[in-house]
Amino acid sequence: MALSPLAIHDLTEAVLGCVCVALDRTAAEADGQPGCPSCRACVVPGQPAWDSCDDPCGEESGGQLSVSVARIYASTDADFPAEARMVQGVRGCALPNVTALELVVTLLRCAPTFTEQGCPPTCDELSAASKILHIDMVSVYNGLLCCLPGTEQRRRGRRFVMGVQRTIGPEGGCVGLEQRVTVALPGCAECPGGEESS
Repeated sequence: MALSPLAIHDLTEAVLGCVCVALDRTAAEADGQPGCPSCRACVVPGQPAWDSCDDPCGEESGGQLSVSVARIYASTDADFPAEARMVQGVRGCALPNVTALELVVTLLRCAPTFTEQGCPPTCDELSAASKILHIDMVSVYNGLLCCLPGTEQRRRGRRFVMGVQRTIGPEGGCVGLEQRVTVALPGCAECPGGEESS
């Protein structure tokens, strides 16, 4: 079975919403922690450009949050998230019943930089930026872990595998994180024209 045309985009929007809610919830609990970026939270095509980690809108929560697709590939129920290596188009061959989608969640915040006099950031400034980053790391991870199962109307919820989370930067005055997650997309649409997809 093929994927519905909006399967990928709808999921990326749902993931963006999950992470935004988690960041805002954490901001309400932790003093000084920014929430979901007010002005720069979006689904992006390809790798995100580091356009802005400050607050271009003059709101409280600066930064840049993006969700993008890293890759899509065939998998199977039994071996998800392993890549299926089945030859397609052969008679009697079973279709892969799961499409795996690897998503990348990127969150950038401002990093302390040199002063106008050329002095490096103080240890207090670096520690404060580290605290924000570490809380963001936990918030993004928990947001995906707790919210993703509910993004599909199945008895057991959506299947996914949390990938590596790593820090990125500081670069260009920004520092942040990149979280990868691989999600199972079951095929539920007929192939165009009713033809067989094998």
